[in-house]
Amino acid sequence: MFNLSDYGWNSFFENNFQSNKNKDFIPARVTVENKNNFLLFCEHGEITGEISGKLMYGSESQSDLPKVGDWVLINYFDKNSPAIIHEVLPRVTKLSRKIAGIKTEEQVIAANIDIIFIVQSLDSTFNTNRIERYLVAAVDSGAKPVVVLSKSDLNNDFEEINKKLVTIQKRAKILFSSSYLNEGIEKIRKFIRPGLTCALIGPSGAGKSTMINKLIGDDILPTREVRTTDNRGRHTTTKRELILLPEGGLIIDTPGMRELQLWTDSNSLNSAFPEIDNLSLKCRYSDCSHIHEKNCAVIEAVEKGILPESSYDNYLKMHKELKYLERRMDYQAAQKEKKKWISIGKEMKRFNKLNNR
Repeated sequence: MFNLSDYGWNSFFENNFQSNKNKDFIPARVTVENKNNFLLFCEHGEITGEISGKLMYGSESQSDLPKVGDWVLINYFDKNSPAIIHEVLPRVTKLSRKIAGIKTEEQVIAANIDIIFIVQSLDSTFNTNRIERYLVAAVDSGAKPVVVLSKSDLNNDFEEINKKLVTIQKRAKILFSSSYLNEGIEKIRKFIRPGLTCALIGPSGAGKSTMINKLIGDDILPTREVRTTDNRGRHTTTKRELILLPEGGLIIDTPGMRELQLWTDSNSLNSAFPEIDNLSLKCRYSDCSHIHEKNCAVIEAVEKGILPESSYDNYLKMHKELKYLERRMDYQAAQKEKKKWISIGKEMKRFNKLNNR
């Protein structure tokens, strides 16, 4: 029998498991999500699982289905047949983004994460606005964010880098690392403890897979060199995978994201920008938009150089994006309600027609 606590099982999941009415189920954690099945870890070790028809067709959206990091309830028969996944246990944390494209739909990247390492390389692609965007998603997930600036051997102008990171340093711990020089890995390792789940997120080519190989001590994940012509990486990691580290603790490798469209609300945005949230308390108007109002403490802080203009502009950009997302979600909810009542109306007409025969 394998130890579930090695894979993050704790009292929260135990309580939800014990309250389940079906005692024939056993718990398992999703380690890999494939197109047609899942790799799971349970008391019998690593097994393959498939979703039950009831779970598949009874879920309101894709976000309700099992994702990497989820704990699920399964029926396990023997090693010759796949387990059947019947239910997803409540999540402690959830890292999400808006699905790519025009659809207004949530995509769950990973679940039940304790620490999110936001990886950004210090080459020519270094972008503080991108880090802030990832921070908003990380804060909204409920996990602890840690910023890892990889490939530090490519940029030694730390004075200039620190100037750009003034506001970010107030929101999250920042670590520097270089896989090439084998530096910074031990600092990352200090955050990882047995039973804790960490995830690495960031753009393609940031060095996430190489970092995990260093933590494991073996090249189990494929890596590729970044193109020297434009410093752009290629998507070496093609799927999310939860890995048990030799010294304990778990880490989730995620594919590089070309875009991270937010799936959150204004409250999480404000939490990710605490300096703006605190300044807004001093604004003349409680509903201040921080764009054109008089006696706006946020605008005054930008004019005095207290708040970096780049951070302020990025905040406004994401605030506008979230307002649009909220309007789209309200519209979709209204359309769904409208369709429901149209369907009810048709059923009532059919019922009355049958009774009047």
